[in-house]
Amino acid sequence: MTAITAKLVGELRERSGAGMMDCKKALTETNGDIEAAIEHLRKTGLAKADKKADRVAAEGRVATASDNGKAVLVEVNSETDFAAKNAEFVDFTNAVAQAVLKAGVTEIEAVKAAAIEGFASIEEAAKAKTATIGEKIDVRRAARVENDGPLGVYSHGGKIGVIVALKGGSEELAKGIAMHVAAMNPPYVKAEDVPADFIAREKDIALAAMSDKEKNKPADILDKIISGKINKIVSDVTLVGQPYVLDTNVTVGDALKKEGADVVKVVRLVVGEGIEKIQEDYLAEVQKAMQV
Repeated sequence: MTAITAKLVGELRERSGAGMMDCKKALTETNGDIEAAIEHLRKTGLAKADKKADRVAAEGRVATASDNGKAVLVEVNSETDFAAKNAEFVDFTNAVAQAVLKAGVTEIEAVKAAAIEGFASIEEAAKAKTATIGEKIDVRRAARVENDGPLGVYSHGGKIGVIVALKGGSEELAKGIAMHVAAMNPPYVKAEDVPADFIAREKDIALAAMSDKEKNKPADILDKIISGKINKIVSDVTLVGQPYVLDTNVTVGDALKKEGADVVKVVRLVVGEGIEKIQEDYLAEVQKAMQV
């Protein structure tokens, strides 16, 4: 029999998301076999699914689905990145995205109420996965874009999902710009989208950063210097002004212009965005408890 050490209990606690004493009991009942203990915890998980509601699900995956001018992103959260890479979890998130695409909804309560193969609702399916995977599974949010023109849908390792809708251009260009948005996360699409207060603040900063020699230049020259600085900043924070990640010799705006295209809509979701993550030291927790 393998010794039931704090390290072993901690590993099971981290991998399964189950309670510490449940992990210790499962290891005892399986003679220290961690894989068997995980299976044991999963088999008994249904009785504990609702008890996981207070745990923080801040990892997970952004799943995508698209068809016939419609595309969706759906964020499904888990407690650990380990679970997020589980093939069963990945398949579940893909099924959720397809169900949301079919349902045509984005409001989270409507999303959770939507039907999914094998279950009356996505919420019921998530509870079942909470039991089998062994940690809280939560469908958090969804976004949907419909477009008569090209749609670009891109997932970066399941952690970032992007949809870009274009007027004119091609699917290939839309996909490339979606990849750019995933990588660079521009706050604004075009110069006219940049708020006036942002511009005013940047002008104040630019002026304050100037040397006395620069400030003493004639007003028209001073204005040109400041305008040049502001134009550079605006390019840096707008999608169309940034160097295109697939061809840094041109801007995204240049790539759009070449195909006579324009950006209609951009949506970007990142796993765990806005969720306060709790950093847990499972080993320290277990060692402390086992000393009691």
